[in-house]
Amino acid sequence: MPEGIDHERRRLLGAAALTVATAELALIGPAEAQSKQGEASSTPAIGPDAAASFASLKHVDAGVLNVGYVDTGPADAPAVILLHGWPYDIHTYAEVTPLLAAAGYRVIVPYLRGYGSTRFLSDGTLRNGQPSALATDIVALMDALRIERATIAGCDWGARTANIVAALWPERVKAMVSVSGYLIGSQEAGRKPLPPKAELEWWYQFYFATERGREGYDRYRHDFARLIWQIASPKWAFDEATFERSAASFDNPDHVAVVIHNYRWRLGLADGDPELDGLERRLAAFPTIAVPTITLEGDANGAPHPDPAAYASKFTGGYEHRLITGGIGHNLPQEAPQAFVRAVVDVGRS
Repeated sequence: MPEGIDHERRRLLGAAALTVATAELALIGPAEAQSKQGEASSTPAIGPDAAASFASLKHVDAGVLNVGYVDTGPADAPAVILLHGWPYDIHTYAEVTPLLAAAGYRVIVPYLRGYGSTRFLSDGTLRNGQPSALATDIVALMDALRIERATIAGCDWGARTANIVAALWPERVKAMVSVSGYLIGSQEAGRKPLPPKAELEWWYQFYFATERGREGYDRYRHDFARLIWQIASPKWAFDEATFERSAASFDNPDHVAVVIHNYRWRLGLADGDPELDGLERRLAAFPTIAVPTITLEGDANGAPHPDPAAYASKFTGGYEHRLITGGIGHNLPQEAPQAFVRAVVDVGRS
C-alpha cells in the first residue's frame, strides 16, 4: 500500500462519493433496472453519445506493457477501474468516467493490450490474447499505480477480465460490476460444440480461425467493428463520430495479433503462455466469485450472452442482477451510462 494515505480520510471520501453520486444520479434520472427481487425503477431513454471524450492520457510501464490510461478524480479516493472489450475501447466509459470522478472516485480506464496507445515493451513478447494474460495486465497496472484494492467494472472482454481478477486475486477487488455476468471460460469448454443456432452467433470466431479471416480483419478492421457494433446493439443509434473515435484505437500495431490469438486460443487452436498454465487450470474449474457483485444485462443485447439464471450461483458474496431496459445492447456502459454508474455506486456500499 502507498505510504502516507489517511485511511479515515479515504473512508470519508468514499461516503462523500456515495452522497454526491446519488445527487448526480438524481439529476440525470434513476436507472431503469430490474433487480433479482423484481423491483424496478425508470429512466429516460439514452440518446446517442455525441462528443464525450477524454482530455488526456497517462502512460506507465506495468508488467509486459506500457499502458495508456485515463486517470481522473481525487488521487487518494476509492479507486474504480473500468475495462473495455472488443471491438470497443476506453470511450465505452466516456460518459461514465466524469460522473464517477465528480462523485469523488479515482477512475482508471486503461487501454487493453492491443488497443490505443498501449504497447508491448518487447518485440519478443507473445502477442497473447488469452484471458488470463489480460487479467495479469490489470494486476500489474494496479501494482504500478500502487492501488491496493479497487472496484473493478467491465463489459465484454473487460467483464471477463474483471471476473478473473476477482476470482484469482479477491484481495485486490473491493467489489465488481460485470455486464453479462459470469464469463470465465476455458479451452476445454471452448472445444465443445454448441447447438447450431448458438454456433451461428459465434460466426466471427470461426472466421478468425482461418488465415483468410486474419487477413480480412486486418484489412477491414473498421468495417468489421462497425458491423459487430450494429449486431450487438441493434437499437443503439450511435453516430459516425462516436464510432470513429473508438475505431482509431484498433490501429494499434498489435491489435490484430491480440484479437486473433484471443479467439483462436478459446477454440484450442493457439497455444498460450506456459507461465499462465497454473492460472488457466484454476480458471478451468470455474471458481466462484466472493466479492460483492452487481451483474447487468441489456434487454436488446444482440451478442452471445448467458442467461442470468445460469450464473447466479457463481457469485457467493453480496449479489444482485439488474436488467436494463429501453433497447440497451451489448455496450451497456456507453448506451446506459446512468445505470452503469448507479451499479458502481451501489456495489461500493457492500
